[in-house]
Amino acid sequence: MNPKVVVITGASSGIGASLARTLGAKGHRLVLAARREELLKSVANETGTDTLTVVTDVTKRNDVEHLRDAAIERFGQVDVWVNNAGRGTGKTVMEVTDEEFQSIVDVVLKSTLYGMQAIVPHFQARGTGLLINVSSTLGRVPFVTYRSVYSAAKSAVNILTANLRVDLASKYPGIRVSLVLPGMVDTDFHRVARTPMRMKAGERVGTAVVLSAQEVAEQIASLLEKPVPEMYIPAGAAELAKQYYQDVGAFEARMARW
Repeated sequence: MNPKVVVITGASSGIGASLARTLGAKGHRLVLAARREELLKSVANETGTDTLTVVTDVTKRNDVEHLRDAAIERFGQVDVWVNNAGRGTGKTVMEVTDEEFQSIVDVVLKSTLYGMQAIVPHFQARGTGLLINVSSTLGRVPFVTYRSVYSAAKSAVNILTANLRVDLASKYPGIRVSLVLPGMVDTDFHRVARTPMRMKAGERVGTAVVLSAQEVAEQIASLLEKPVPEMYIPAGAAELAKQYYQDVGAFEARMARW
């Protein structure tokens, strides 16, 4: 394995923290970003590898550019950038407020754009690099309506990611862009977003099984060795998306009854 320099946003908890520990165990050098400095340093201490922490508000372009610059100053380069920061809310379309809408768009969508625009020029200059955007199956299939704005923002992340991948493909074949679409994951996200049902790893919700953050992290880590354009976690979620687009009306009628 060739050790890489990996930047992870939203690294103080959940998927980001699990990914940091997973990649640290593999010997990669890490740059961890989040707003909560104490938690960030705690995660860094658990990675077992050379790790830089950078307190970052990903909704601010200057902070994201500072994160990139700090990573390059410390390690000389960035090989992998993971846009993972996110936030949700438990509101339907008719319930969401202006403040909630803007907050979700800033943390989920704008932060991803800022990360892409910050790191891709560095990748272009080197002719190589891997960008990983963490989205959600909800960005493809609206089966949890109280995640309305979150789902909409993740859907936009999907489109931005695809457009960037196409833009880079011909001129920069050494730059890979991967989109990750996890299903339900047992993290603090659900507590903060006021999920009205229990989300415990291994338990079944409807036809789906709740994943642990570690399970998702291990799948994301595999992209460093074998990047793919899109990765559903679990892989079976791709079939769910396929069913939705084959007959939107029938799928949504079943969801309404459920």
